[in-house]
Amino acid sequence: MQTKVGALKPRLSLSDPRVRGWVFQIVTVVLVVWLGGYLFDNTQTNLQHRGITSGFDFLERSAGFGIAQHLIDYTESDSYARVFVIGLLNTLLVSAIGVVLATILGFIIGIARLSPNWMINKLATVYVEVFRNIPPLLQILFWYFAVFLTMPLPRNSHTIADTFYMSSRGLNMPAAIGTEAFWPFVISVVLAIAAVVLMVRWANKRFEDTGVPFHKFWAAMALLVVIPGICVWLTGSPVHWEMPQLKGFNFVGGWVLIPELLALTLALTVYTAAFIAEIVRSGIQSVSHGQTEAAHSLGLKSGPTLRKVIIPQALRVIIPPLTSQYLNLVKNSSLAAGIGYPEMVSLFAGTVLNQTGQAIEVIAITMSVYLAISLSISLLMNLYNTRIALIER
Repeated sequence: MQTKVGALKPRLSLSDPRVRGWVFQIVTVVLVVWLGGYLFDNTQTNLQHRGITSGFDFLERSAGFGIAQHLIDYTESDSYARVFVIGLLNTLLVSAIGVVLATILGFIIGIARLSPNWMINKLATVYVEVFRNIPPLLQILFWYFAVFLTMPLPRNSHTIADTFYMSSRGLNMPAAIGTEAFWPFVISVVLAIAAVVLMVRWANKRFEDTGVPFHKFWAAMALLVVIPGICVWLTGSPVHWEMPQLKGFNFVGGWVLIPELLALTLALTVYTAAFIAEIVRSGIQSVSHGQTEAAHSLGLKSGPTLRKVIIPQALRVIIPPLTSQYLNLVKNSSLAAGIGYPEMVSLFAGTVLNQTGQAIEVIAITMSVYLAISLSISLLMNLYNTRIALIER
């Protein structure tokens, strides 16, 4: 009888953690779906009452305003869709330059923080403590208003080797204009890079088999110089240089880096490099000091020990937080709205939104773009982190 009574007990009970977990998950999903449906219906109702049409047809309309910097051809009669592409390219430009420069500067400062030289160590410490504790927007405003806008006018610009001209209008420099030999030169560079990769693989295999080292660096430099050099000798120069010339009150020709781009790039680089420096310092310190002693016992000096022993191991600690700093730099580029640099937020979520009134569509597009960029960076960094991770046996 006891067995029968026990068999009649219900199997589903909230006292069961698994059942309770499923119930909570189902209730949560139902609430989220209901809330999403309510917000969607409420938004549609308000848009209809105010006579605001929804949709993405506005992207085909003419923009009707100028843009200070555009990496592709643009006129005021172009569509809002082209404005979106220009804002995206400008965001990617400042993000890519900032990531590269911040990484280089951050690694230098981070290594300097561990220098036995008292002066270098303290200067690096002062750099980190100063720039990482000042909000990035204030740094952007400082570089823009206190540095670049105080530069002289183009007629009295600072000149470097009669080639580069720095003024309140920006940095004017020679522009490389492609010739008929440009694409053959690009192909030769690709072939040179492929030859370097094959050479490095061969040299590594040779070292594993025989223990005889090979001068990979100098061989790679030779390949990168000789193969494109032969192409230039056969086909001619791949580019010709257009020099900036002062005409009237401004320079004509060449390339110009506007003050907004310079201030934004410099501020984001300096700010992010301070955090990267601390990440690099902690990553290096995470490697056991026995590794350094073992390298020195094999005859390696401090420089090769740092490059070939310490940093490769420290990267496993450095990469995850470094990814976060790359994401922060990309998102901080939206602060460019404070100085009028035409990136995604100030150009598309600012000017275009005010002109069209399509707030939901514009904000949704902008958020989706930043989400896609961030996820792409995370994916690439995670793939690299997986590649260099230790494989347990």
